[in-house]
Amino acid sequence: MHDLTPGTLHGIGMTSQRTRDRMVDRLRGQGIQNEAVLSIMAATPRHLFVDEALATRAYEDTALPIGYGQTLSQPYIVARMTEVLLEAGTPPSVLEIGTGSGYQAAVLAQLVPVVYTVERIGALAQRSNRLLDSFGFRNIHFKLDDGHTGWEECAPFGAVVLTAAPAEIPDTLLKQLTHTGRLLAPVGTGERQQLMLVTREEGLFVRRMLDQVSFVPMRPGRE
Repeated sequence: MHDLTPGTLHGIGMTSQRTRDRMVDRLRGQGIQNEAVLSIMAATPRHLFVDEALATRAYEDTALPIGYGQTLSQPYIVARMTEVLLEAGTPPSVLEIGTGSGYQAAVLAQLVPVVYTVERIGALAQRSNRLLDSFGFRNIHFKLDDGHTGWEECAPFGAVVLTAAPAEIPDTLLKQLTHTGRLLAPVGTGERQQLMLVTREEGLFVRRMLDQVSFVPMRPGRE
């Protein structure tokens, strides 16, 4: 992984602030409107969340491998999902299922009071925990576990976001929402996935399909 000297944090060339600013301009052109989300993504060194060999591609609008069969979602998807989570206001807490590289958690932690994040792959969980801790985040809580179970002892959550696609949203996660909570997840198998927003309204779960997406499948167990 990368060292965290000031020069590495700010980046040079294809990892520079100018490159991040171009990424944000592209996100605006793609329809992202939340200025707080755009500002955070402009300030967050995405290149540190991938292997150094891929750092110069970190600000391209493409998913990148992070090892163990997992990927870092393209910037548009991160921005879109974050914007949707915040469109009804700032939730007091967010549960993220699938820590992965830690990038989505880093973005969320600069926008909401508390982030709880669950990862099933031990090596990824250790790596992202170490990286986010080195940035000084103190409002991100980590758990190594099967994401299907959520984090019951810290529930309910104002929002839940999944970064891997289940065939169906686990009822366990829906039950861990507050009475006005929102859950956002890619749902489906293979290439037939839809980004689904579930809102809890007067005790009912209301589902709304948003975009076609492509995520790695959500798997059970721990590794």
